[in-house]
Amino acid sequence: MLKKWFTLPSLEDEPAETVRAGSTEPAARPAAAAEEPSPAPRAPAAVTSTAAGSVPKYSPFDQIYQNAAIKPPRLSYGILKVAEMVNSAHLTGMSPEAKRCSILMALEAAGAEIEDLLQDAVVRQRALNDFEETQRKRIEAFEQSKLDENTKIQQELERLTAQHMARIQANLDEVAREQDNFRVWQRSKQQESQHITEAAAYCVPQGNGAGINSLTAVLERATTVTHK
Repeated sequence: MLKKWFTLPSLEDEPAETVRAGSTEPAARPAAAAEEPSPAPRAPAAVTSTAAGSVPKYSPFDQIYQNAAIKPPRLSYGILKVAEMVNSAHLTGMSPEAKRCSILMALEAAGAEIEDLLQDAVVRQRALNDFEETQRKRIEAFEQSKLDENTKIQQELERLTAQHMARIQANLDEVAREQDNFRVWQRSKQQESQHITEAAAYCVPQGNGAGINSLTAVLERATTVTHK
């Protein structure tokens, strides 16, 4: 009779690669066969940037399994060992049924219990799912913190932009005032020039200043009178 397994509703929906992509198998099954040598460590689950303030590297699958709330059973032949057997070059080209029979024969010869293997699969899958959920929440919190930081940066940028735009407008207003003052002075200058021209015209013989609109005309009349 099969043992009671941990509930894992989405186990049937998980791809086979999720189980096979993990780490090495722990050493020995309690009160069972002798320990087998530990194989080389498997590749880490995933790696991201380690720059300051960014997401750190993810843990290797070995560490995920060992840090899980429910740790995988210590078996001589665990589900990861079966996954290696499934992908063995010795079984390449065999039909699925022939491959299954070969694996079952090997497991039977090794004294491996199918219930233990399935229990191992369930525990490891749950460890992966729990780790994924933890990382998803961490990423969401990380994203929110960066969004909050960006909001503050945007607010600071808008504040600085408003300050600089106010300075720009103040400069434009000063230029406009200077231009207005200059135009007022130009009108006064025209009046002053006209008074000078009129006065100079009365200084020229044979003229009463009437009809002379520029100092140049007055000087020309003065030159003409001088040479007579």
